[in-house]
Amino acid sequence: MSDPRLTPDPEQVVLNEAAVVQVTVADLNRQPNGPRDRQLIFGEGVTVLNRADGWCYVQAAKDGYCGHVAAANLGATFEPTHAVSAPSTHVYTDANFKSPDKMSLSFGSLIAVDRITGRFAQTAAGYIPAEHIRPVETLATDPAAVAAAFLGTPYLWGGNSRWGIDCSGLVQAALLACGIPCPGDSDQQQAIGLHATGAYQRNDLLFWKGHVAMVVDDATLIHANAGSMSTRYEGIAETISRIIQSGDGQVSAHRRL
Repeated sequence: MSDPRLTPDPEQVVLNEAAVVQVTVADLNRQPNGPRDRQLIFGEGVTVLNRADGWCYVQAAKDGYCGHVAAANLGATFEPTHAVSAPSTHVYTDANFKSPDKMSLSFGSLIAVDRITGRFAQTAAGYIPAEHIRPVETLATDPAAVAAAFLGTPYLWGGNSRWGIDCSGLVQAALLACGIPCPGDSDQQQAIGLHATGAYQRNDLLFWKGHVAMVVDDATLIHANAGSMSTRYEGIAETISRIIQSGDGQVSAHRRL
């Protein structure tokens, strides 16, 4: 049986239109006005498969995830040249830190830079501090270091941004920034890499029922978790013990990139 998260509903597919997210963050819902499954951030591309009553049925370019996005959150496509590399940044009206800010952008947001003006990158959306962006072809090399940029981010079920993120959203953001393909949900992510045994190594992924964490060193992991409602470092042994006590059992998978 096909996975509806990754396989478009053939009864809904009547269009094939490219679009991008034009707001800071947009919920990707199971149904129009339904529960959030995941989120998309500014500049991320989608294929619009249907439009009805102010909603678009879409498939996300980054991971193939299907769902419904409010039509007002989508706009015309552009070719991204840069991505936000800071945990978050502001888009200003002018190339001046004292000018009004128009919106905020999360790590990983995609933008098209027209030119660099002093310390600012000029885009169609406004001016962004040049220190906060990187060329899209310049990839990070250490997923755990990318994940650390989200330390303190509030936990949000289905979240994918600096304003709220969940366990699988954190792993996906870290891996995509390093050019490593990564699906959106933790059960899907268990297919990443190779089965590992023995000592934990940096950037290993540990899975429990409905949860994933990334190894920082042989005694520490980083994860977005509902226990602390945040993204935080935690001892591996402590985490395993706590999750066992919660009733979700032992580590169900140990994967190595």
